[in-house]
Amino acid sequence: MAAITSRREYRAARRADASGSGPTVEERPPARYPGAAGAFALFGEVLLVGLLVTVAGLAIITLPAALAAGIRHLRRYLDAEASPARLFWRDARTALPGGLVVGLAAVVAAGVLALDIHLASSGALPGGPAVAVVGWAGLVVGAVVLLAAAGAWTPETGWRSAVRGVPAAIAADPRGGLYLAATAVFVGVATWTLAPLLIPALGCAVLAVVAIPTRRRTR
Repeated sequence: MAAITSRREYRAARRADASGSGPTVEERPPARYPGAAGAFALFGEVLLVGLLVTVAGLAIITLPAALAAGIRHLRRYLDAEASPARLFWRDARTALPGGLVVGLAAVVAAGVLALDIHLASSGALPGGPAVAVVGWAGLVVGAVVLLAAAGAWTPETGWRSAVRGVPAAIAADPRGGLYLAATAVFVGVATWTLAPLLIPALGCAVLAVVAIPTRRRTR
């Protein structure tokens, strides 16, 4: 960058460097996520995304579309692109038609697994503990598929491509799949502990979906 000749210019250059809006003061690669320069600002955006996803996903079957829109919103924010809430709602409306199919399938599958878990815990099924373990594992796997598919959704490729690509994505990064499973468990435990924690938990889940593939590429 050009030579800095005064303390005022240096402070201005430092602010531009920290925000990602200008050249770096020292010779180093630019930040991967310039929008994440401020920790408190990022925390606030994660909470906002959690709130938006919660509101858009209140009908349950609309949750896949809400997650996909929230993930795209947070990616724009981290890339220091324009990320007004209206773009979130635009993505949510675009993702909704196919997302309803995904959401309905997820609700049916979760209902069947929850019924199996209930019957197993009541002693009505032989081998109840094993059935319960399979049921809980199925719920976690379903949540991982939902998060991965929402992260892969784009308006151009749609939900069919996103869902079909999940097995290959998990096979290519099994550790990332385990991180998604831990994220799903965290959301469930946080919500079970205190229902309002669903909002920040969903925001953290969106952040995890954005961050996990980046972790794989930078290793």
